[in-house]
This record gives sequence, C-alpha cells and structure tokens, in this order.
Amino acid sequence: MSDDPDVNDVIRFLREREIVHFQRFGEAIELAKQRLDQKNVYFTNPAFDK
Repeated sequence: MSDDPDVNDVIRFLREREIVHFQRFGEAIELAKQRLDQKNVYFTNPAFDK
C-alpha cells in the first residue's frame, strides 16, 4: 500500500525477521518436547497414557 521504497524495505525486513523468529520458536519448542520426552516426564510423554 506504500509507494515509498524506504518504508517498503523496512516492512519487508520486519516481515522476514518475524517469519524467522516464528520458525526458530517452533524449533525450540520441538527441542524442548524431545528433551522432556527423554526424561520420561509424565505430562509430555504420551507413552505413559497407553
């Protein structure tokens, strides 16, 4: 919606940064789940519910 190239560049940069942050946060959650499952924490280990 903007015709100003400087504004467009900043918005593009912020969108890209937000996407990367979202991806890294998702990876961190997966790593945390794997680590908790290794320790057999009941709350996050579905193997205990069988």
